[in-house]
Amino acid sequence: MAKKPKRKRNAQAEQNRARFRYWPQLAVLLIIVFFAIIRFRLLDMPLERDEGEYAYAGQLILQGIPPYQLAYNMKLPGTYAAYALILGLFGQTPAGVHAGLLLVNAATTFLVFLLAARLFGPWAGVVPTASYALLSTSPSVLGFAGHATHFVALAAVAGTLLLLIAIDSEKPWLYFSAGLLVGLAFVMKQPGVFFVFFAGFYFVFSEWKRSHHSQRIDWEGLLARGGMLGFGAVLPFALTCFIMWRAGVFSKFWFWTFSYAREYGSAVGLSQGVQIFLGAFPPIVGPALFVWLIAGVGLSAIWWDREIRARGIFLAGFLLFSFLAVCPGFYFREHYFIVMLPAVSILAGVAVATATRKLQQAGRMRLRFLPVLLFAIAFAYPLVAQDDFLFQMDPVTACRSLYAPNPFPEALRIADYIKAHTSPEARIAVLGSEPEIYFYARRHSATGYIYVYPLMEPQKYAPTMQQEMISQIQAAQPEFIVFVDVDLSWMVRRSSVTQILTWGEKYLEDKYQLDGIVDILPETVYRWGPEAQAYQPTSQFTVKVFKLKSR
Repeated sequence: MAKKPKRKRNAQAEQNRARFRYWPQLAVLLIIVFFAIIRFRLLDMPLERDEGEYAYAGQLILQGIPPYQLAYNMKLPGTYAAYALILGLFGQTPAGVHAGLLLVNAATTFLVFLLAARLFGPWAGVVPTASYALLSTSPSVLGFAGHATHFVALAAVAGTLLLLIAIDSEKPWLYFSAGLLVGLAFVMKQPGVFFVFFAGFYFVFSEWKRSHHSQRIDWEGLLARGGMLGFGAVLPFALTCFIMWRAGVFSKFWFWTFSYAREYGSAVGLSQGVQIFLGAFPPIVGPALFVWLIAGVGLSAIWWDREIRARGIFLAGFLLFSFLAVCPGFYFREHYFIVMLPAVSILAGVAVATATRKLQQAGRMRLRFLPVLLFAIAFAYPLVAQDDFLFQMDPVTACRSLYAPNPFPEALRIADYIKAHTSPEARIAVLGSEPEIYFYARRHSATGYIYVYPLMEPQKYAPTMQQEMISQIQAAQPEFIVFVDVDLSWMVRRSSVTQILTWGEKYLEDKYQLDGIVDILPETVYRWGPEAQAYQPTSQFTVKVFKLKSR
């Protein structure tokens, strides 16, 4: 039988390539839509306390009140501004917050595809897309909550992608744009600074590589490109400082985001941090263990595959700096690992693409789909293992399964009661760490201390903070005070100063009367007015609502 002419075979191959040209993009679209549907089902999940902080701060921004004026916290204000935008677009509700998160996650997922595709081609971008969508949606990293790490990841991946484009094109404005985005990652939350460091590191490496190939250093071009990258990276923080200064809150901003943050970040030592990591990491990997193992194979390909080795500095550097962004303070909380997931996902894609190519090169055509099949199993297993949460639980049950016995579902009813019994101008206070109550009630806090965690920590500012909170509440005489009798809302330690608790008990007894009690678990009981005063709680977790006595 005569063989087809070479020209015909080439034409047929070209036709096949054209036919499948957009299949990777179609696969990415289907992945994004699939996980968007999962998130959409749980849009109404009650906010947890970090979301409550961001939402309350965003709500205040929409009212023209700057961060750190009525709400203190150590995080930089980028995520507050992002929440203000989300609330303005989608409404000041949990569903509005989570609709914004859905879009942020979808955008980051697509950018992971673009980044991986630029490095290794469109088909090699599909596995990272699926990996990031899966890992960032997992309950094991609290992926359904709108933590700042989601916004850090979005800005970091976008900036890294633009940096690669800038290095290839040598256009100064692209370097500036890349710097602007990684600088924005820092403004979203302080650990984002490690993506600024990565951008600087990879820029220096690429310039060294360029000069090595050309046998000369283009100092003028290097300074221009580096200057634009650096200027872009510094600009978001410089503008933030200027805005805080113009708003008259710069001293508070600096104290909370640097002075106190330094105390918070140095409280845990290295040896204790290692123990925390070893305890925290296995549950975070959770059912997605095999995806992480595949990513480990992708990392090892730097040493055993020549084509991957050409991108080895980028892959290893991106992973290293992403991990460093998880480490500040050595607390290793679940959602901190979200900033590491783009690097892990890209390495999973490297493993599958490289293994497939190796099998083809070895003539094992029947086995060339085996890496994809193994990844498909690793991808499907977490979905099956977590199917109750992802596909069956209602929003309140899902929230309780993650955060019990925290009063996150109860905060909605408490806030509704306060909202119905106060004027919009009323001030309220929460003795506990539940800023979501302020957000739901749409009432201003009588104190800037929307968390009591800093007051309980073994740090030098704690006594002063407690006295300031006491003074602010006494001066404002809020119409309602909510006392959260849940350990996780206070985190009292043996070394904690407890002046605020002693004062609170006496102040509430003298100035306030019990007007509501919420008895949490196994099934929450709500009592209001006279019924609250006669009710005897059966749970160790309660929230008490006190109303200012008539003068």
